Amino acid sequence: MRGTARAFHDRMFVRLLPKLIPLTLLAWGVWWFVSSRPVHHPPGVLVPKEPVQKDIGPRPLVKVEKWQLTAMAEYHLRGMVLGRKRYYGGQQSELVPVDVAVGWGRMSDQSVVDRLSISMGNRFYFYEWRNEPPIPQDEIKVSSANNHVIAANSEVRKVIASLRVGQIVTMHGYLVNAEGPDGRSWHSSLTRTDTGNGACELFYVESARAVNELADEM
Repeated sequence: MRGTARAFHDRMFVRLLPKLIPLTLLAWGVWWFVSSRPVHHPPGVLVPKEPVQKDIGPRPLVKVEKWQLTAMAEYHLRGMVLGRKRYYGGQQSELVPVDVAVGWGRMSDQSVVDRLSISMGNRFYFYEWRNEPPIPQDEIKVSSANNHVIAANSEVRKVIASLRVGQIVTMHGYLVNAEGPDGRSWHSSLTRTDTGNGACELFYVESARAVNELADEM
């Protein structure tokens, strides 16, 4: 009797399997859409303050993926996530698998960000607009930045990996220079007013937190 019952259950499972697979895929798709869709805010500046930087001079830090890091400044960044980009392949991607573009001041205002087309690629963050920019271009440049994030621990990696556009992220750590095993170097920007190649922050992040609303931090 046990063998007969087991055979019956096996046949039922085989018959139901074609129906279970689409349902499982549908459930996964719904979860992915909900967990990755951008967070949208009402108009208004969410993060009025600029990042806080305290220059400390060269200070040896740690080795990460065979790169020797040297801390140049303590850095505290809070802002709206404008984009996140995952990179693969090569020594740079081993050290910095994810870049995060962040905005503060009027670049944390949804009504401003909605009028920009934002993209990321080749280790840069780009913005475009139609007709006229929503705020002066010089203000866009000094109120946003692309951050090459080096996670100091698994908690930071988890936060960075799950970031969604529109979330408010807070990160603390060091702006660093990195020396690779083949003599290659990668230096952080130490100002928010530069643009182009070398203007991104190489950010060794020791703590990170992301929330959908500022009230979530209370």
